[in-house]
Amino acid sequence: MAEQPLSGLTPKLLDTPERWIKVVIQEFDLFLKDHASCEKKASGMAMSMASHYPDRPRLLNAMIDLAVEELNHYREVVRILIGRDQQPGPDTKDHYVLELNKLVRKGKEYFLLDRLLIAALVERRGAERFRIISEHVREPNLKKFYTSITQSEDRHWRLFLNLANEYFSEEEISDQFFLLASKENKIMQGLPIKPALH
Repeated sequence: MAEQPLSGLTPKLLDTPERWIKVVIQEFDLFLKDHASCEKKASGMAMSMASHYPDRPRLLNAMIDLAVEELNHYREVVRILIGRDQQPGPDTKDHYVLELNKLVRKGKEYFLLDRLLIAALVERRGAERFRIISEHVREPNLKKFYTSITQSEDRHWRLFLNLANEYFSEEEISDQFFLLASKENKIMQGLPIKPALH
């Protein structure tokens, strides 16, 4: 399918609560450890998608490229941590992502669409939160890094939506994306405020 404009397919996400950034800035080293973990998991998710769909060349190549990019982000966050005399921490369960993944419908005809749309929502939320960080950190190197990461996340959620458009109708995408977005808003609102991306 040809790519369609995304404007009609982009439901509103509720803004992150203002107190979130205050907690992140106060405990920024803890946030960085969580950020590193998220980038590593994102790379693994992309490789999982690539492994699951070797028969879809555009999806396969896009996920390989994404996995490499996310792994590069992981390396950059680790470098920032080491520069602050810190080190990556253990991976922990991401309840935000776990709750979103519970929304994937059963059935082969739904699985790919839901995975792509949930990935798009995760990247959209990431873009919003990284933008907030870029506007609040004072160190020039961190401001530059999080501005760049914001742009990457913005590109990534559009990639997932365009990949969905490759395999599904605009109506299928729009209906399910708006439904998932409304549920993402509820999940986000129910999250505890802590120095973590989600």
